[in-house]
Amino acid sequence: MYYEIRRYQAQPGRREEWVRYMEDVVIPFQTSLGMDVTASFVDDQDQDGYVWIRRFEDDARSEALYAAVYHHDRWKDEIGPAVHSLLIPEKTVVTRVVPTPASPLR
Repeated sequence: MYYEIRRYQAQPGRREEWVRYMEDVVIPFQTSLGMDVTASFVDDQDQDGYVWIRRFEDDARSEALYAAVYHHDRWKDEIGPAVHSLLIPEKTVVTRVVPTPASPLR
């Protein structure tokens, strides 16, 4: 089991709009397809920063979920283009982390 920590940079001044879109569209869409979204945060020290966390049981499950979400027509035709207009994609940072033995997230 592992977590994916995703850090995004919203277009300048558009973070509030981004958070609404994430919470109203992106997260419900992904969870409806089985994605486990663990947390969503705004960066307290960066007015355009946003972080969210997803949990995966293993690589096979993550591959299946990635395919279900990112190959879906709704993602390709509607959600993906909206995401790219609200974010600065080249500033996205994705970190894969595994909880330590004593972590409450195990």
